Amino acid sequence: MDLEQYGIKMWSEEKIASFQEKLLAWYDKEKRDLPWRHSNDPYHIWVSEIMLQQTRVDTVIPYYHRFLETFPTIESLANAPEESLLKVWEGLGYYSRVRNMQKAAQQIMEEYGGEFPSTMEEIQTLKGIGPYTAGAIASIAFNLPEPAVDGNLMRVISRLFEIGLDIGNPSNRKVFQAVAEKIISKERPGDFNQALMDLGSDIESPVTPHPEDSPVKEFSAAYLNGTMHLYPVKIPKKKPVPMKWQAFVIQNEKGQYLLEKNTYADLLSGFWHFPLIRDYTPTGKQLSLLEEIAEEVEEYPNKNIPMEKQFESIYQMKVKKIEKIKGQVKHIFSHQKWEIELMKYKIDSDQIVEEINGRELRWIETEEFHKIPFSKVQMKLWEHVRTQEE
Repeated sequence: MDLEQYGIKMWSEEKIASFQEKLLAWYDKEKRDLPWRHSNDPYHIWVSEIMLQQTRVDTVIPYYHRFLETFPTIESLANAPEESLLKVWEGLGYYSRVRNMQKAAQQIMEEYGGEFPSTMEEIQTLKGIGPYTAGAIASIAFNLPEPAVDGNLMRVISRLFEIGLDIGNPSNRKVFQAVAEKIISKERPGDFNQALMDLGSDIESPVTPHPEDSPVKEFSAAYLNGTMHLYPVKIPKKKPVPMKWQAFVIQNEKGQYLLEKNTYADLLSGFWHFPLIRDYTPTGKQLSLLEEIAEEVEEYPNKNIPMEKQFESIYQMKVKKIEKIKGQVKHIFSHQKWEIELMKYKIDSDQIVEEINGRELRWIETEEFHKIPFSKVQMKLWEHVRTQEE
């Protein structure tokens, strides 16, 4: 790639070598002591990198240990029951990550004889592994000079070379990839990538950077030219679409709660939760701002039917309202913002429920909750119910 067409003047070989030396010397002295940095096992590196996507390091550490204790080998992950898999991942969110991991583990067993593939091309054939994760595994586990281009790395590189490309635009990634390929250490590619990750997450963080402490500030065009505030370029994403829901907190005469396993291919697939019904009565403000919601409401035939009636029609059981639980539970996905009202109900009969209209239902004692996988949404709902009852 001709980097000059993007206004990027590449350093000399001597300058690149000096940059590598100073960055790695800083890393050797200041690197964070993280559990996955004590292993070069590609399986361990893979688990950590998938968990770290969209998730804070401090949050990941206990999940990382628990995951490897439960699934110590690729084979054990490949053969894991879905409920066990989701239970171990419970609370981390973005659950497609762990489902894709299991599919990739099955690929490794079937196509690579249980051995983790060792080339960049082969690694990228695995389900759920893109260029960044493949680069991290290839460089750290197999010492291949492959960059791991994520947001942290693009932020650092954009400041080093004053690159005015939107780092949120996937089509621009190839430019940052090409720059990283030029400057990566061939002798210590894994450490080099991790050094840039540490630099980008701390000294050159997106919120409170302190570039004056950077070990490579003398190489940063943005720092030297006083343009740190201009880089990286990132055009804001669309705000998540607001959605209203009602959660049905229902108990029978034994004090058991009614839970539903989501069997549909959506955000909560595979998890147990209180029955949820979408509330298509958004505020006037929402209707005026979001045409797509207005259109959806117009097309929804049950929008004027009371929630209890909708529940009885869907779940084929009559419930008696007790009270509205104070407050709301809010949860933000990448593209949706949920606001959930909670209503408490009881049911007089011990009606046996297993499957109604394709929905898997179960009466469950609170003491059994720890055995089944809850989504982050359900965890918030249950915590809210418990708090209100205390």
